[in-house]
Amino acid sequence: MRIKALPVAAGLTVALLGGSAINFALAQSAAPVAPAAPAVAAGQGLPSLSPVVSEVLPSVVAIAVQGEMVKPVAQNGDVPPFFQQFGQQQPPTRQQVQGEGSGVIVDAAKGLIVTNNHVVDFANKIAVTLSDGRTLTGKVLGKDPATDIALVQVPAENLSAIKFAAPQDVRVGDYVVAVGNPFGLGETVTSGIVSALGRSGLGIEGYENFIQTDASINPGNSGGALVDLKGDLVGMNTAIVGPGGGSVGVGFAIPSQMIQQVVAQIEKYGDVERGQLGVQIQNLSPDLIAAMGLPAKQAGALVADVSANSPAAGAGLKAGDVVTELNGQAVATSTELRNEIGLMRAGDKVDLKILRDGKTIDASVTLAKAQAA
Repeated sequence: MRIKALPVAAGLTVALLGGSAINFALAQSAAPVAPAAPAVAAGQGLPSLSPVVSEVLPSVVAIAVQGEMVKPVAQNGDVPPFFQQFGQQQPPTRQQVQGEGSGVIVDAAKGLIVTNNHVVDFANKIAVTLSDGRTLTGKVLGKDPATDIALVQVPAENLSAIKFAAPQDVRVGDYVVAVGNPFGLGETVTSGIVSALGRSGLGIEGYENFIQTDASINPGNSGGALVDLKGDLVGMNTAIVGPGGGSVGVGFAIPSQMIQQVVAQIEKYGDVERGQLGVQIQNLSPDLIAAMGLPAKQAGALVADVSANSPAAGAGLKAGDVVTELNGQAVATSTELRNEIGLMRAGDKVDLKILRDGKTIDASVTLAKAQAA
């Protein structure tokens, strides 16, 4: 129920340790140099993130959970002798679990808090601690494992909600601040920059469009806020890459736009019922672009196959079509199209622009209910 960590190859760990050793040796051999004091204009204080932090802290909460999960059935080598003599497997057992994470208040009037699904997945008791020291009882309104987003509600009394950043305003290199509850320590603030946008293919979630950051993120930061220097929510901290689950400056946050879309569905319907076009898609590689006679920098999602009796088939889509726009917005890659469709609900109507044989075709499609994976 804590933050997810991706496995890291041993070579990466060695390289980092080696780099640290070299840096240390150089520092020991170099002549000591007194650090230069930051330049401060007359009559002005030192640069500080304190105003941003003061604005954000009331919106970030610590979440402690208790729950129960089913322990997997033991394999033959792990079956106790009592069961082995009867040729039986050990029956599944229920195990009490507890954990901690973070959350962000997104609607003060309704007491709505967004957090990660993996923080509250097995919870039957949720304690939410606010920045002012109050502890409230939370309940899960809905969860979406495919995006790892969950919505929790607490009594709406004197709460402070965060503001969402506009997706188009988030750029690589922007300064960001991470706020959360690492290792159950309570309110903790770290800073860094946006290292990359649109990270996918990591195998962490079903739908991935991560913001990568070098702000220090550790276990317990799951569900916490990643904000810009205006204090607006850029994303929700979710996963890290690092040996042993520790931070090495490669963290991932779910972007604010995805949070808003999922939360809207959960709040209205109690769940997320995904729509689907009924196509298999892939990226346009340079070889495919050349073979299809497309412009060298053509962007879009290539339709590799269309399922029979699907919404796409009914709308006339064919294998070889290139989807270039969705609802008036340019589509750059197949991942982008999949994510956008996956965040829409079954029954939604979408307008597509299709490139076929050098001509642009308009198509309107009503999404069907996505089949369970």
